[in-house]
Amino acid sequence: MGQRVTVDARAHAERLTPNVVDALADAQVTFDELDAIVVGCGPGPFTGLRVGMATAAAFGHALGVPVHGVCSLDAIGIETTGEVLVVTDARRREVYWARYRDGVRVAGPAVNAPADVSGAAEALAEPPRYPTPTGLVRAVADWSAEPAPLVPLYLRRPDAKPPAGAR
Repeated sequence: MGQRVTVDARAHAERLTPNVVDALADAQVTFDELDAIVVGCGPGPFTGLRVGMATAAAFGHALGVPVHGVCSLDAIGIETTGEVLVVTDARRREVYWARYRDGVRVAGPAVNAPADVSGAAEALAEPPRYPTPTGLVRAVADWSAEPAPLVPLYLRRPDAKPPAGAR
């Protein structure tokens, strides 16, 4: 299995397609061999989610394969055992979180200030820091079902606001 991670939020749009091509090459898989595409739908930043989901949808359409969207926290949580709290940086002094029991989500996802995330967990999902390809694939609930429409999981309102007096 191939994988690429780009941490620079300003470069993810430019690096996404080359990273997909490189990851497929590492895995010795061609586009024609793909049966489906899986994409994390958030929670996460507005632009990052839109770029990732639009790219996945475009590949799915071009290849004629289904595109499955999954909660990005589930892609981390599904690879855990015991009581686990998965927490990721939501910026603005907030965190995205979800609680898991043996890989199954039992609470969340939600966005809160870190101090407002209640209850201790036996373990913190660390690593992975990012959803892995294996986690994304395992988080697809039903491969035989028609994928639901891709809908970003934002959890909060956008930072951008229309100018005062704009219609």
